Amino acid sequence: MPVVARILTLSVFAGLLTGFAISVYVLATQSLSRLLFSGDALQTAASLPWWYLYLVPMIAILLVNYLIEKDPGVREYGVTEIAQAVTEGRALITLKGLFLKIIASVLSLASGFSVGNEGPSAAIGAMIAFKLNQLFSVPERFVRLILSIGASSGIAAVFVSPITGIVFAVENIAYEFVQRLIGPIILGTIVAFGVAYQFLDPMVFRYSVGREFHYDYLVASLLFIPVILVFLLLYLLLKDRLFHHLNRFVLDRIPRWRNLLFALIGGLSIGTLLTLSPFAVFSGHEIVNLLINDRLDIPVTLLTVVVLLRILSTTLSLYANAVGGLFLPLMSIGALIGYGYAEVLGDYGYHVEPYSFAAIGAAVFMGVVMRLPLTAVVLALEITYDYNIIIPTGVAVVLVTYIANLNFNIRKLKATDIRISIKEKGCTYEESKRGG
Repeated sequence: MPVVARILTLSVFAGLLTGFAISVYVLATQSLSRLLFSGDALQTAASLPWWYLYLVPMIAILLVNYLIEKDPGVREYGVTEIAQAVTEGRALITLKGLFLKIIASVLSLASGFSVGNEGPSAAIGAMIAFKLNQLFSVPERFVRLILSIGASSGIAAVFVSPITGIVFAVENIAYEFVQRLIGPIILGTIVAFGVAYQFLDPMVFRYSVGREFHYDYLVASLLFIPVILVFLLLYLLLKDRLFHHLNRFVLDRIPRWRNLLFALIGGLSIGTLLTLSPFAVFSGHEIVNLLINDRLDIPVTLLTVVVLLRILSTTLSLYANAVGGLFLPLMSIGALIGYGYAEVLGDYGYHVEPYSFAAIGAAVFMGVVMRLPLTAVVLALEITYDYNIIIPTGVAVVLVTYIANLNFNIRKLKATDIRISIKEKGCTYEESKRGG
């Protein structure tokens, strides 16, 4: 069979198997969460004993760290990391590793840690594609493509968004090109659109919604930039400076106990946040869904507190070795910021829909931190199909990325950025270098 035919056939099987695998993975996570918290945790947490809310995340994160101790590859979930491991000849992709990764991720997500299911979903898809590649005997030079087919299938399945999955893969395959050029491309394209929209008639499917563009949203998005920057810099300061130095401090003194110490800190912190506000923990999927559909009525003051708590819980989850992605936690932070910002604007007589800016904030915050500007714009497109969200998202994600990089070297985060490798003999350790 020709190589192209083999790749196309592999793509079909990878899509089928990944779609089923991700569905089982997500449903298993939801079922375990409902079992642990006797229903929807956002509704039932307040009625559960305080000690139980501490016990669940504590036991879960200790189990997760035990699995990581057995197989450090459990934390490596990016398609870039997987491709690099294959290139270097490291045996990263194993059925055992895939099984342990799923267990660790389900435990992390179901017990309340602020991680998402998209990172492991990309890894599950990539691993399925890699195993299929061994059956179809595709030449080694196509391995990165095969992995990206699987990873994009995983993202498309978990978000139920095919175009977002495609763009995610493109940004990972051509990352060096995209990193240098996509920002100016997005900005130039949107500016040209804004001018032409004033004078020309676009080709429009009249039955579509959201094709009417209002410049009020573009102005509001420019005013939104300093607001989201404050919270973004706070998140980066906490993650890349404060906790990074704490991590180094612990490694310099008690490297053997590092994972246990951060697991205990993470478990206690998530338990505390569960007692304060369940909205501050978990992946954030439900929060984003409620905000962009205007189904969550929350005062601005409380909303600000929840934003700060979610920033803390996301950072703590990362350092505690919770297994999962960052898409959804970052989107939830941005959605809360955007919704509150629009509410405040409305109080001062400048009316834009809070749910629209929840979508803008979600895409911008994720796009900046994850260095996925094109994915952010396409995600806004696929979720809303609304120019009043897509255009402000494109402008904001480019400008916020540029300004944030003046103070922080934001780069694509890998799980191994906080990977600890401790050898039994000599008690040596290593820590990957981090930006900032």
